[in-house]
Amino acid sequence: MDARSMWLYRLYYSNTFQWTLSLTIFLILLLAFIETPSSLTSTADVRFRSAPWDPPCGLTESVEALCLLVFVADVSVKSYLVGWAQFRKNPWLLAYLAVLVVSLADWIVSLSLVCQEPLRIRRLFRPFFLMQNSSMMKKTLKCIRSSLPEMASVVLLLALHLCVFTMLGMLVFTGEKQDDGQDRERLTYFRNLPEALTSLLVLLTTANNPDVMTPAYSKNRAYAIFFIVFTLIGSLFLMNLLTAIIYNQFRGYLMKSFQTSLFRRRLGARAAYEVLSSMSTWGEAHPRGVGVDPQDFLQVLQRVQLHSHQKPVIMEKVRSYGGDLLSAEEFQKLFNEFDKRVIKERPPRPEYRSPFLRSAQFLFSHRYFDYLGNLIALGNLVSISVFLVFDADVLPGDRDDFVLGILNCVFILYYVLELLLKAFALGLRRYLSYSSNVFDGLLTVVLLVLEISTLAVYRFPHPGWKPEMLGLLSLWDMARLVNMFIVFRFLRIIPSMKLMALVASTILDLIKNMRAFGGILVVVYYVFAILGINLFRGVVVAPGNGSLAPDNSSAPCGSFEQLEYWANNFDDFAAALITLWNVMVVNNWQVFLDAYRRFSGPWSKMYFVLWWLVSSVIWVNLFLALILENFLHKWDRRAHLQSLTGDPDTCCQVTVDLLFRDVLEEPTEEELLERLSCHPHLRLCR
Repeated sequence: MDARSMWLYRLYYSNTFQWTLSLTIFLILLLAFIETPSSLTSTADVRFRSAPWDPPCGLTESVEALCLLVFVADVSVKSYLVGWAQFRKNPWLLAYLAVLVVSLADWIVSLSLVCQEPLRIRRLFRPFFLMQNSSMMKKTLKCIRSSLPEMASVVLLLALHLCVFTMLGMLVFTGEKQDDGQDRERLTYFRNLPEALTSLLVLLTTANNPDVMTPAYSKNRAYAIFFIVFTLIGSLFLMNLLTAIIYNQFRGYLMKSFQTSLFRRRLGARAAYEVLSSMSTWGEAHPRGVGVDPQDFLQVLQRVQLHSHQKPVIMEKVRSYGGDLLSAEEFQKLFNEFDKRVIKERPPRPEYRSPFLRSAQFLFSHRYFDYLGNLIALGNLVSISVFLVFDADVLPGDRDDFVLGILNCVFILYYVLELLLKAFALGLRRYLSYSSNVFDGLLTVVLLVLEISTLAVYRFPHPGWKPEMLGLLSLWDMARLVNMFIVFRFLRIIPSMKLMALVASTILDLIKNMRAFGGILVVVYYVFAILGINLFRGVVVAPGNGSLAPDNSSAPCGSFEQLEYWANNFDDFAAALITLWNVMVVNNWQVFLDAYRRFSGPWSKMYFVLWWLVSSVIWVNLFLALILENFLHKWDRRAHLQSLTGDPDTCCQVTVDLLFRDVLEEPTEEELLERLSCHPHLRLCR
């Protein structure tokens, strides 16, 4: 690789360029909220929604053009760096180029039609820019694709189960001699084959249970057997079988990913060793023959971007070898410094000479003092709960906040005193080194400011304390704000309970390290929301405005109109996202199926059923499987990592790679050399 390519490579992977690319992806995805149909209204309810602000033609298109130009530069640099031969073999880069061509062509069509085109195809392709920029998302998609045959087999079994019971239901509830229960069941849920299939599909998610069997069951107990058997086989057996299959396919998925990542890192280190050793001026004259000159390594290290704590450690390690050439094994050991755990020692406590101050320091830094603070915070929470229960039926203007106001003043004063005593006992720097103390102290300062503001505006509490509203917030609003922060502050108990702290830290680690899976969910939501806008925009019309829907008083119980689901529509991007979320939760999703069937036609069911399959069946089960695997591994290894640090006054920063390092296999030297010999960009001449 020539110097120009290396300079371009470093520029491309610099923080500035990567942040620019990430910002560009964020901007182009954000355009869906602003461009026509705009989401810039206070409500999505078609009855109360005002006319949205639609940007003038060319405004969002200009931003989009800038984003597309950045993507053109991105694909150009990538194609130059990998070479034309590799570019033609890379399906992601070819798809990247195709998406850009289609997007630019569609953008030109939009401008030529003065932004009046009925369909913008390029909006469907925007999530691709997010996917192609994440290697982890690509790996996840590849794993999902490999799992599709097993998932498809269970989905087909579910379809067969639905069809069989649909036919049985049609036969059971459509006989010649029907009792009243059979007739009501037929007219309500089994009128025809599509209606029966929809009713049982919804029952598979238990969303309409026991509604679907009530008409028949109320007349004859025996009819319950049909629905119970259907639910047992479908919901409790087949759906859980699908979860088990997905878990089995993804079990070890992260292990394989980390193993691949470890191999690539070792391969890169070995490639660096081969390059530096080939440039060594010692040649064969050195007793070792082949190796890396420490001075060459130090020169390269000076130009490498590393964390501030890593570079001095590695430089000191290199100097410890003296002037000898570094062997491949020693060179790899230097790279192992990047993987070492970062253990931060907390600042020392202040030392007091006075015996009284030392005793006070011991007392206020003891864990029992924390327990006392948690107990008082619990008492504050209980007092708020008691007043909320007693004043539930009292209007805000009729409340007497004297007692609660006094209690809040006392509790907040204690919180401030606790903060000061802890800072005295631990020292300010050591106090701030604990994230729980930062959280607690910040909320305490906020509560103190709010309480001082309340006292300054509404004076000190007294019996019959019901002052008129002064300033921006009324007394009740100020009290509500204070109480909300007090409730939020109660989360300080989490670090004090080991099991709860372990679960909470594990959840936070999962959130940080499962961004790729969340990213694919964003992609799926984005695509289905754009499709929903193109298919169903404007079909939900407010009653009285030419709508075919009856008003609320005459609507059937449990219908879209009676439940006032008017805000669940596809008239803009934000509303579409919320509607898709509500359908994914599958609570009352039969209401959406029925409403959009009436508003737009029976074909709309295909859209919602497909969304249910992708989101609730596949993606929710996928998340469940991944969370199970991650949680079990982290739960088993967290205690091991804590035993390594030993000192409770140290905080250990752990990456996911380190959590699984003890179960990963180191690649052999033969494997590395074989892969390097086939590398298209590495040509070594010794």
